[in-house]
Amino acid sequence: MPKSRPKHLNLLQIRLPMPAFVSILHRVSGALLFLLIPLILYVLGGSLQSADSFLQMKDCLSYPVTKLAMLVVLWSFLHHFFAGIRHLVMDQHIGLELEAARASSKVVMVISIGLTVIIGVQLW
Repeated sequence: MPKSRPKHLNLLQIRLPMPAFVSILHRVSGALLFLLIPLILYVLGGSLQSADSFLQMKDCLSYPVTKLAMLVVLWSFLHHFFAGIRHLVMDQHIGLELEAARASSKVVMVISIGLTVIIGVQLW
């Protein structure tokens, strides 16, 4: 007797393995960085325009909400960078075994979150 398959897949009940989770976060962080390019360029352009505009941008970025948003952007960049390196290494057929893939995905998470915390403490 064949197993009955669910008719409606509940994605919230599925426990993803760490490599899949890192891969999904890699895509999400890349999309977030892509969507934030105009805002990042606006802030960079405003800070480079003059001394007064630099002080305005500095004042705007001193609010806790914008600091939190900067931490999200920072994490997105760090995660995307290190997960990208992981994917490039895996494209060379290195670390494709299950244990190596799990270990490298955990390393990506630890490094990206750890560096975000370290840099965030310095920025805050």
